[in-house]
Amino acid sequence: MAYQKVNADQRAPGHSQYLDNDDLQATALDLEWDMEKELEEPGFDQFQLDSAENQNLENPETADLNLDSIQPATSPKGRFQRLQEESDYVTRYTRSAPKSNPCNFCRLLKVLCTAIILFILGILIGYYAHKKCPSNATSSATLDLQLYQEILETIQAEDIKKSFRNLVQLYKSEDDTEISKKIKTHWTSLGLEDVQFANYSVLLNLAGPSASSVTLRSSSQCFHPNGQPCSEEARTHSSQDLLYSYAAYSAKGTLEAEVIDVSYGNADDLKRIQKMKNTTNKIALLKLGKLPLLYKLSLLEKAGFGGVLLYIDPCDLPKTANLSHDTFMVSLNPGGDPSTPGYPSVDGSFRQNRSNLTSLLVQPISASLVEKLISSPNSRTQTGVCSPLELPNNDERIVNMQVQTVTEFKTVTNVVGYLKGLTSPDRYIIVGSHHQSAYGSYGQEWASSTAVITAFIQALMLKVKKGWRPDRTIVFCSWGGTAFGNIGSYEWGEDFRKVLQRNVVAYVSLHSPIRGNSSLHSIASPSLRQLVIEKNHFNCSRRANCQETNVSSVQIQGDADYFINHLGVPTVQFAFEDIKALEGPSFLSEALFPKRARKIEEMDPFFNLHEAITKLSGEVILQIANEPVLPFNALDVALEVQNSLKGDQPNTQLLALASRLRESAELFQSDEMRPANDPKERIPIRVRMLNDILQDMEKNFLVQQVPPGFYRNILYHLDEKTSQFSILLEAQERCQLLASNESLQEALSEVLNSINSAQVYFKAGLDVFEDVLAGKN
Repeated sequence: MAYQKVNADQRAPGHSQYLDNDDLQATALDLEWDMEKELEEPGFDQFQLDSAENQNLENPETADLNLDSIQPATSPKGRFQRLQEESDYVTRYTRSAPKSNPCNFCRLLKVLCTAIILFILGILIGYYAHKKCPSNATSSATLDLQLYQEILETIQAEDIKKSFRNLVQLYKSEDDTEISKKIKTHWTSLGLEDVQFANYSVLLNLAGPSASSVTLRSSSQCFHPNGQPCSEEARTHSSQDLLYSYAAYSAKGTLEAEVIDVSYGNADDLKRIQKMKNTTNKIALLKLGKLPLLYKLSLLEKAGFGGVLLYIDPCDLPKTANLSHDTFMVSLNPGGDPSTPGYPSVDGSFRQNRSNLTSLLVQPISASLVEKLISSPNSRTQTGVCSPLELPNNDERIVNMQVQTVTEFKTVTNVVGYLKGLTSPDRYIIVGSHHQSAYGSYGQEWASSTAVITAFIQALMLKVKKGWRPDRTIVFCSWGGTAFGNIGSYEWGEDFRKVLQRNVVAYVSLHSPIRGNSSLHSIASPSLRQLVIEKNHFNCSRRANCQETNVSSVQIQGDADYFINHLGVPTVQFAFEDIKALEGPSFLSEALFPKRARKIEEMDPFFNLHEAITKLSGEVILQIANEPVLPFNALDVALEVQNSLKGDQPNTQLLALASRLRESAELFQSDEMRPANDPKERIPIRVRMLNDILQDMEKNFLVQQVPPGFYRNILYHLDEKTSQFSILLEAQERCQLLASNESLQEALSEVLNSINSAQVYFKAGLDVFEDVLAGKN
């Protein structure tokens, strides 16, 4: 500013006689007291300019004080205020002072330098703060489909193929811990944080020193389970397959008795047979499939049978599946370490003596051996029509069966890795695969399972290294001991039961992802069905010749068992199957064939199916881990309950209760879930409360008592051909067998209590939200 206030000591040395002129002083006073009036007087401009010009000529050394010297120290209105009001005045009468220019320039330079320094400092602070705390800058709360695709695009079939082949090389390892170490090292190298071992000493039922055998008494012919004679040459040719053709946790010993064909061993079959023959201590010829094996064995045990020859009828398999001479293994263990039922196998735990879990001698045999036992030709005729294998009713076959197994305590190892969540680290999405156990020859598909989960970890960690992080914690698990009854997952679940009950949001199963190559088979809890349908549609839009498949809630094999039946956790699983296998009887997957790596590569030579499973599963994992509101559908649970009560003789009481459940679920869906999905109406505390309700709603459908092999979570059906509650169907069949309705009444009571519990649960949730709103108002 050209006008500056000058102190008295500054004016004294440069004071001139010209500044004492009375006229000039009067003019100065007029300028200060009535400047507006003076601005209106004619000729004032000329006076000011002439006066200033003369003064500069007479006293050039005081030219810088010329304008300030005519200004009084005080004024009633304030000089700077007047200058602001009269901008034109500043333009006409202001003249820069030569000596003040260097000071103004210095001051301006200092301000500019300071601003530049602060600007650079701010950039540096922001950069290092971003580098140190990337999660705050890249919060995943608003992740959209585009971000998911960025993560999934890095998944390549060729990488999965390489990983698969590297894992197959570990097949010959003699120690289960060596396989686990390789997996842990690989996951850690990919950047997965906090990868741990979870070791449990468990009771395993292993193959005996020599193969089991079946001998025909009439001809004294001895056969191995695969149908080959008991000769040294045959034993040497396929020693491993022979040894591992057994039923884990079966009774051991020798039994000679008549063979009775019980077909699939359901209640009707046994009722028919018991009318014709005495079944006490006899050997049952039993087909695998249609019902859980443990359930059928329990019926045979009650009927008094002493042994079981178990096989798969070739007519139940696709034509392309030539398994007539193949042997297989089954496990009679419902889950976990048999020596510590219901509690973890940690140091100091009490160990029960349970070397066998049934009184029956159970031996799996091939279809070719069955043909020899019943003296029947090949089941498939030249026309391609398949004739089911069956023993004629009038024929009597007496055989001697010998079962040899060994029971030992071994260490089973799980590999568990954590990717901590950003905003909800105490909420877990568990992703489960399984790895090969050195104590068994089965499950070559474990390499597919492990390769798929490793491919997803690799893609995820590439994004994490750039600063991204999921909202909820993702837990990656490679389970051990799966073939013996999901032992690794059961023991880990029992070990951390209290934590898992509170924190687990969902379980994504990668168990045996490639079982065929013709159809995508999707299984999901009712609450996750809509999400899976959306992903199936999206996957089909990207692939040519994609067949739409239904999403069902049926019992599945693998380590999801504990999380479904003991924790009530919503679960999803994708797998490729053969269409013919899906059309055949259920529960054939209980048989574990020693698949070789070449079979997997024959089904998926370019590993495109592996890539599809990885991306589908990965997208579901990302959405559950990142959506502010869990993508669960409460109404679908209520609809599933209503559909499960449809039948020839519907129970009116259950239907009325299910109707009330649907009304509560609809109200919950519309009043609470829809507003929470709107970012404008989203309140963090309400979202947390809502998610807590969503993640626990399936726990209401866990029942205490179910038949062996049946799911405790009654939302899951036995197979896709039945829609009714499994425990009600079984109770109705048992009523016909026992001529009593007591079991049916018990089952009806279990279902009623579950539906009522769910209805009360939703209603209580609505009441809580209403109380919260009332408190805020």
